[in-house]
Amino acid sequence: MPIATPEVYTEMLDRAKTGEFAYPAINVTSSETLNAALRGFAEAESDGIIQVSTGGAEFASGTKVKDMVTGATALAEYAHVVAAKYPVNIALHTDHCPKDKLDGYVKPLIQISQERVDRGENPLFQSHMWDGSAIDLEENLQIAQELLELSAKAKIVLELEVGVVGGEEDGVANDINEKLYTAPGDYIKTVEALGTGEKGRYLLAATFGNVHGVYKPGNVKLRPEILKQGQDVVSEKLGLAAGSKPFDLVFHGGSGSLLEEIHEAVSYGVIKMNIDTDTQYAFTRPIADHMMKNYDGVLKIDGEVGNKKTYDPRSYLKAAEQSMAARVAQGCEVLKSAGRMIAG
Repeated sequence: MPIATPEVYTEMLDRAKTGEFAYPAINVTSSETLNAALRGFAEAESDGIIQVSTGGAEFASGTKVKDMVTGATALAEYAHVVAAKYPVNIALHTDHCPKDKLDGYVKPLIQISQERVDRGENPLFQSHMWDGSAIDLEENLQIAQELLELSAKAKIVLELEVGVVGGEEDGVANDINEKLYTAPGDYIKTVEALGTGEKGRYLLAATFGNVHGVYKPGNVKLRPEILKQGQDVVSEKLGLAAGSKPFDLVFHGGSGSLLEEIHEAVSYGVIKMNIDTDTQYAFTRPIADHMMKNYDGVLKIDGEVGNKKTYDPRSYLKAAEQSMAARVAQGCEVLKSAGRMIAG
């Protein structure tokens, strides 16, 4: 199917909210990892989200070019062509973008989508993330208001972060402290600034102990009840029925999370969960295995010629794609929760 239109993306998000499941959002940095993500979603018969971080976009442009917009655009255009061959809906998203990179990443990409929409086409990306966690909440929400207006005009969904995800990703590092838990008042300030969809749809990355990076199960101290508290306090403020979920929530830093914690978070309104560390490892493991098993073939040792069949990148990237695809499919199964991720 073609990359999701704004209408299809809206339907995807609504379906997840109603069915109490979440879509895996898979980070990619190349055409090969993008292929693996597409394959994984197709094998799981699941719609899904593919996303590009600032560092991933820069890498995708080439280590000589190192331009985020160029890399993100190239991956998105590639996805628009290749995804049409798969029987699932795929939405394209950009991951964490801090304040100092807005003018060099998200804003130019929104402009590209606006130009496409003005021509009667669909936007290049379906959503973008603004990460204002490093600045005070007032400024964070002020910038979010500006970006939400731009995004809505370009038929794009905005994602923002209120609270801090700990650990390190793409060179952005945060301490592990009390800021990992979004306060009830922060939820109220968010809805006061951005509304509940009338100004444009947005996803909220509220934090409940999330940490980026590699952790064994049980080492990440998540408190999913923080999400429920946020939904409840805003529901009460808006006069909504008990148990309402006014926010579309996002789960960052899920590596090492316990299955029951993931399912609990989904039950409180999480409809998107980012997956990066696990799929990076899944992609890399077969490559390491290939190199160790074919050491004499991939290297020209002692003047020998090596074995072209083993140092041809296709000989190990095929297995890497298969391994990462299997991990993506597994993520789909985990996040089905009470609902059913059905393509189409």
